[in-house]
Amino acid sequence: MARGGQGLARVAVVVRAGAAPLWWLGVFAAGIGVLVPGVTGRRIGVLDGAALFLVGAAVVAYTRRRRYTALATGAARAGKHDVLQDRAVTIRNWRRGNRWWLLLAFLVALGSSFAVPAAGGMLLAGTGTGLRLKAAWLGRRERAGDALLWVRVDWLDRRGGRPAGRAVKAYRGTGIAAGDAAPGGARRRTAALV
Repeated sequence: MARGGQGLARVAVVVRAGAAPLWWLGVFAAGIGVLVPGVTGRRIGVLDGAALFLVGAAVVAYTRRRRYTALATGAARAGKHDVLQDRAVTIRNWRRGNRWWLLLAFLVALGSSFAVPAAGGMLLAGTGTGLRLKAAWLGRRERAGDALLWVRVDWLDRRGGRPAGRAVKAYRGTGIAAGDAAPGGARRRTAALV
């Protein structure tokens, strides 16, 4: 980085990066799992899966909110030499770093269908939904504070995740228009020219 600047990744984008792969892998695993009768039978498997979906989404959405809030409250202003990482780069880094964990989670969810059909896949989809809900919550905080939250790239672990992990000391903030991602980590929609 030039003149002591740091590479910064959007916190909400890092949180949201795993939502889509977990959701789709979970849906795929649950769809295949329904085809297997399993030990408990399909009906019990789907009912258990629905409960696991709700529990997984709630646990992931609400876990570590206090830590995110503390880091957001103490966010320092980003410096003019800091480099803001593009949304696509952040997502790509997270998915590349976690691809083996995603594959393992998919295989475990698929394998669990032989015992409880579709339940593992629905839990996986629930964790993806929980990540999306957490990113939306971060987006509401960013809008309320009129500042986007960023984390130093070198504080994220090798796999590109854990934006509220032990290595993260503080967040940095920028204006709401900085970067190419909207509050909450979604793609920024550009206004159509008239």
